[in-house]
Order: sequence, then C-alpha cells, then structure tokens
Amino acid sequence: MPTLKNFVAVDWRAGKDCIYFFFKDSNTYSRFDIGDNQVLPHHPTAITAQHWGNFHEHANNLRFGFTTTGFSPDDVTDSKFDLDILWLFYYDGNVPSVCIYNQNKDAPIKSLPIEFTFWHILLPYFDRIIAGSWWEGWNEVGRDLQLRFILNDGNSLHLKWKKRPVSGALTVELTGEVDIKQVPITASSWPGLEPYKHRIITAAQNDRTFADSYLYIFLTDNEYIAYNMEKNRVQHGPLKVDHDTWPGLLRS
Repeated sequence: MPTLKNFVAVDWRAGKDCIYFFFKDSNTYSRFDIGDNQVLPHHPTAITAQHWGNFHEHANNLRFGFTTTGFSPDDVTDSKFDLDILWLFYYDGNVPSVCIYNQNKDAPIKSLPIEFTFWHILLPYFDRIIAGSWWEGWNEVGRDLQLRFILNDGNSLHLKWKKRPVSGALTVELTGEVDIKQVPITASSWPGLEPYKHRIITAAQNDRTFADSYLYIFLTDNEYIAYNMEKNRVQHGPLKVDHDTWPGLLRS
C-alpha cells in the first residue's frame, strides 16, 4: 500500500465541497469530492497550467493552504459576500509567498510575497506552519475572524482579527487590530490531539452546513484524525487511510 508523505491538503468550497491533495514528490494532485466520498477518476494527475494557472510552477514548494469565504483583496470586483478564496502559501525561492486563487472563477488572481499582504504577521512562523484553517465566525457580520495554524513542532497559532460591518452591505472588512498567540498543543487547547502532535503532516477542513465542521488531520503511517471544530475536540481517530475511508486517495 502506498505511503502518504510530503503532501498538502487544502479545502475547496465553490461548487461541490472537496479537498485537493498536492503530492509534491510527483508534482501531481488528487481531488476528493466530499459528497461523493471518492477521488475523481484518473486522479492523481499532473499539476499543469491548464488546471492551476500560473500557480502550477510553485506547487512543489507549497507549504499549506485554506479557503475563506466573504472577504478578498480590494482589487477583486466579485461580490465579497459569497466569494471563496483559496490561499496557497509557498516559497518562491527563499521568499514566503501566497497565491490568491478565485474558486468562483477557478483561476489565480495574483501571487505576491506575504510581507506585502495582511498575512505578513505569519512571517516569524512561516517555515514551521504545516496547516491552516478558518475556525469560527467567518460568515457572521460583526464577529471576529479566527483562524488556527498547526506548526511542525507541537505548537499552534491562534489568530484573531477584529472585523466591522460594511455600511449597507452583507459583508465585513478587517480592521488593523489583530491578536496572534502561539499555543502549545495540549490536552486542554486541542483535546485528544496531543499524543499525535509530532506526527501531523497536513490538515484540511470539511465545512459542513447542517452538522459540525471537521478538520481532517493527516498523520504519518497513513492515519488521520477527524477533529470536531465546533466542539473543539477529537471526534474520532486515529483511523487508517485506506480504500474504505478515503476511496481513491492511495491510487498511484
């Protein structure tokens, strides 16, 4: 059975909810459709400009990525209320960078060093981050934007931006107020995850509308954990990644 290693999982919300898996050693990717509970036929497939635009040349340097809904760079003309953006963080040479990917149009918007974006606060931690996820309150006008990032040394980052409603619009904008804390992964901060904190490879969110959202955390030895984000605890796992739990993911 193939061993999953050196890969990055990211969530996708436009259209069918799915998770993309980028396999950096082979420069290929697989799409796992959550509703259909399977990887698309003929995947994994090559990462090319046809599928990923100009991001394809950076995919083998991808470190982590995640989706947000409801805000975007100022120069994007789409409605921000329901705009899904995939943020793909990577090294361009030695420069921490981000590709801003418009899921609604299935095309990159632009790529630039993160020091010139509001993600510059991640720079001191960038080479330790292995996963990131929106956490709560994103789509609710007036609530703070909260994200969590998992680091490769048994720690995590809890990040919170203050938000304010935009007058006359069903959207919000970020203020300059931000709180970022490094939080060790312990029995109280991430209940149930501590024994596995040094085995984490990557993670991606399943943002469920009528049930609790899960963060799927992938471990070494072809195992994964389903972390309940609303209840803030491990829901189940670790379980084996196999042809029953993730059909098609181990396909070579």
